Amino acid sequence: MVNFIAIIPARYASTRLPGKPLLDIAGKPMVVRVAEKAQESGASIVLVATDDWRIAEKCTEHGVACTMTRGDHATGTDRIAEVVTRERYDDDTIVVNVQGDEPNIEPTLIRDVATQLATWPHSANHPVPKMATAAHSIADRETFFNPNVVKVVRDQEGCALYFSRAAIPFPRDSELARAASLPPGMPALRHIGIYAYRAGFLKAYPHLAACPFEEFEALEQLRALWHGHRIAVAVVHCTPAPGVDTAEDLAVARISFKP
Repeated sequence: MVNFIAIIPARYASTRLPGKPLLDIAGKPMVVRVAEKAQESGASIVLVATDDWRIAEKCTEHGVACTMTRGDHATGTDRIAEVVTRERYDDDTIVVNVQGDEPNIEPTLIRDVATQLATWPHSANHPVPKMATAAHSIADRETFFNPNVVKVVRDQEGCALYFSRAAIPFPRDSELARAASLPPGMPALRHIGIYAYRAGFLKAYPHLAACPFEEFEALEQLRALWHGHRIAVAVVHCTPAPGVDTAEDLAVARISFKP
């Protein structure tokens, strides 16, 4: 078993669902449900990182470890970086960023991303990745062209070349505009928003300048690529359950927890 830590960044503010981490799912706050899934993954430590006392209070009430962070973090990665730096984790420690709005996340996915980073073979030609994430195959054109679905293309070793909301890689000579499905064998991958990092990279991340691609695509992982850091991409065969962004998503998430 790979040794890793799971940290769940959770903030109270949400444009569409205020107080989202505390929304009830079968008698427990959503952030607690996420923490329970992370605990099932085999993480040696599961920790909620928040800037709101209400979230911290509920975590404590349900026996979930929680730590307070500053309120000015732009991203969950920045929030986790504060924790890693403050706790002085060893640079080689693997930390998984588990999104606080995914109560149905599969524990195996959390473990797979940590394992991908921990077991990546050393290469004489390329530096070992400091980050890892996941993706799964896309078969239908609707998903492929949806700008809310992030796509990723990989190099021959399985590291990310680019992430985009655009349809990549685009098959120039196909009749995709009229086809219901993608061409056979097309390496179209949907990015899954879960990340594993080496703690040393997290300590450096807040000091990396944002890049133009990151700002236009609204994808923070592009900052790492811009600065020359490799991101390993594990391809999984299951389609992850959706996160909770709307009231409709919340209703769907609650169904799976009904007895």
